Amino acid sequence: MIIDHGAPLSGSAGKVLWHTTMSLDGFIAAPGDGLDWAFRHPGPNPLRAEIIRTTGAVLVGRRSYDVGQRAERPEMRKVYGGAWTGAEFVLTHRAPPPNPSVTFLAGDIRGAVETALGAANGKHLVLIGADVARQSLAAGLVDEIAVHIVPVLLGDGVRFFSCPGGSPVDLMTLSVTRSGELTNVRYRVGRETGPGGGRGVS
Repeated sequence: MIIDHGAPLSGSAGKVLWHTTMSLDGFIAAPGDGLDWAFRHPGPNPLRAEIIRTTGAVLVGRRSYDVGQRAERPEMRKVYGGAWTGAEFVLTHRAPPPNPSVTFLAGDIRGAVETALGAANGKHLVLIGADVARQSLAAGLVDEIAVHIVPVLLGDGVRFFSCPGGSPVDLMTLSVTRSGELTNVRYRVGRETGPGGGRGVS
């Protein structure tokens, strides 16, 4: 069942965070949505652990959800490989098979983000998927972006960010760290991003 969310919830103290893993040449998935490359450097990562600890809800795009559902790797079938528990929402306009652990939302991106952020109960909302993140950026709803850069060149696949004809998105660097072979970068999204001017949560 798809829920067509009503009035947006407000008053949450949490941030909206786009969190993803990316190849050095700017792809978040290989052709065919392949993700094996993203698991080549296992090990503890303090930034990932912090995000898991401070996240109260996730909003996933339908394509990312479907990729996880058909994945052969067990760690891809659950958010953060099962290391995280919380409210999971999927934004979709196509009726999916029932899943009791997921709430499916229909409607615009602003209502979906506000609904999911309200369910985070003061913690952060993490966006998963390039399209849902692009829509959220365009609407001025994203506060921060966190990326784990993997030392690999994929050459093709799903781009980290693509918005032909769109305006530049200004970012402010919050941190750059290393975890083994991975480089972790975290940015604050500029306050003037998107037609709504950005949420500007500090």
